[in-house]
Amino acid sequence: MKPLIVGLIQQRNTPDIDTNRRRLADRIREAAGRGARLIVLPELHNTLYFCDRQDPARFDLAETVPGPSTRYFGDLARELGVVLVISLFEKRGAGLYHNTAVVIEHDGSMAGRYRKMHIPDDPGYHEKFYFTPGDLGFTPIRTSVGVLGVLVCWDQWYPEAARIMALHGAEYLIYPTAIGWDPMEPRDEQVRQRDAWITVQRSHAIANHVPVISVNRTGTEPDPGPDRAGAQFWGSSFVAGCQGEMLAQAPENEEAVLTIALDPTRTETVRRMWPFLRDRRIDAYGDLLKRFSE
Repeated sequence: MKPLIVGLIQQRNTPDIDTNRRRLADRIREAAGRGARLIVLPELHNTLYFCDRQDPARFDLAETVPGPSTRYFGDLARELGVVLVISLFEKRGAGLYHNTAVVIEHDGSMAGRYRKMHIPDDPGYHEKFYFTPGDLGFTPIRTSVGVLGVLVCWDQWYPEAARIMALHGAEYLIYPTAIGWDPMEPRDEQVRQRDAWITVQRSHAIANHVPVISVNRTGTEPDPGPDRAGAQFWGSSFVAGCQGEMLAQAPENEEAVLTIALDPTRTETVRRMWPFLRDRRIDAYGDLLKRFSE
């Protein structure tokens, strides 16, 4: 099997949707020009990260799927012959919204979608105000470049999600992401947070023996209120191999287009040496279905 060249787009966003999409398109063309056949964009890439506070007017940013962005990026995917993973604020119906990743095939059609399952509610990340938890499960999406286990941001902290995707045949775990730190936090705390984010995702690659593709935004987005300094997105988009090895990584504070060739046969090779799936004690994992075991 030929190596699969994957492209990651790490971008600093502006308040203007058209500008953001146009700049993303330029970077997608750049990645495709380097041979990328699968290109992944960050979480909610069309806009600034609007979940920093609860504002009913921001629901106006949502769009239907299919809709304007699937048409825009679908045309681009068809023109370049690439598979795209995009991330949208989906308006499903009146009062019903999701944080949704959409996979666009190389012919411009929709291969499938994933609705974010784990929804955070933390200072500066008020996503429960905007998003209904996903109802499509942890189901990989089959494409012309492989079987994609697409998850979104907060999902990356949950080994259960990665495992279920792998058990369903995902050949790659993909995490569009928008995560950063409060600029006022001490630097040592910032480093611990970023390192934890990288480590937990590398562990998913190791435990399941599939590559992990994690794509974050970068840049500082100020909070309009007086109580917070905003978010400094820490970039650091990366690809980890089947044994957790770091194959490519973007800087913290710069926009970047990464491309990396992945060997589709590597998962089978590693699983023969480290048969984690064979040795799982599925008869003893019942407590995982409980909120807490006392």
